[in-house]
Amino acid sequence: MATKDVKSNFNTAKAEAFAENMLTTLNHGALCLMISVDHRSGLFDAMNDMSPATSNGIAERVGLNERYVREWLGAMVTGKVIDINPLTMQFSLPKEHAAFLTREASSDNMAVFVQYIPLIATVEDEIVECFRNGGGVSYSKYTRFHEVMAEDSGQSVLSSLETHIIPLVPSLHDRLLKGSLVLDVGCGRGRILNRLAALYPASAFVGMDLSQEAITYAQQEALTAGHDNVDFKVIDLSDFDQTTNVEAYDFITTFDAIHDRITSTRWRRFGSNVGGRENA
Repeated sequence: MATKDVKSNFNTAKAEAFAENMLTTLNHGALCLMISVDHRSGLFDAMNDMSPATSNGIAERVGLNERYVREWLGAMVTGKVIDINPLTMQFSLPKEHAAFLTREASSDNMAVFVQYIPLIATVEDEIVECFRNGGGVSYSKYTRFHEVMAEDSGQSVLSSLETHIIPLVPSLHDRLLKGSLVLDVGCGRGRILNRLAALYPASAFVGMDLSQEAITYAQQEALTAGHDNVDFKVIDLSDFDQTTNVEAYDFITTFDAIHDRITSTRWRRFGSNVGGRENA
């Protein structure tokens, strides 16, 4: 009787709408993967500077395999990202789309964020294991995390560092010009600190992060740029609020890091209660 009631209450229209939504989700998920491939290979950037061209012309311009470029173009046309002239089989990237898909778009480049979809997919097995047994997924399992995060921060933080972020703190610019000791917690590849080190040579900067890969990259960038006022350290920051001598620093920052911590609530409480020092 119960089975019959369930069947009689089955809303066919609702089921079909859900199935259609799931199909759209699948298509858009696949499209995200293709957009990520493009961003890394530079196809959108190249097409942004090109007149309409065939798959051969585009492949030659970027130096990629024509067969793969042709398949990618098919996906982009199907996804209504790239236009095609069916008579000439030439492809073009509309300027209205390029405004959100190319490096020229700077902070509006959404292709950067699309990279998180395939990045997260690489740890699906580990996530499933966490659902079964609890725990977490190691930083090192996300093989391109710091590469993508550095590019993300370059758009969301670095691009507004001088015009928006530094002015948020009264007199910070002047204090950094005169000389301050600054700590960045969870610095990643150090793009922000290296920029600050260049802007404020009289100040000293310290970056801490758990990842050896990220710190090595940051150190190399500092060395290449000739910054002798910045120091990057590999440190497990799980108990940062208990082991770090915060009184030694004039200013403490953290960008896109606290929400990733298991102890994020404790970190936020600690940041709001530090006395005698400013935090951002």
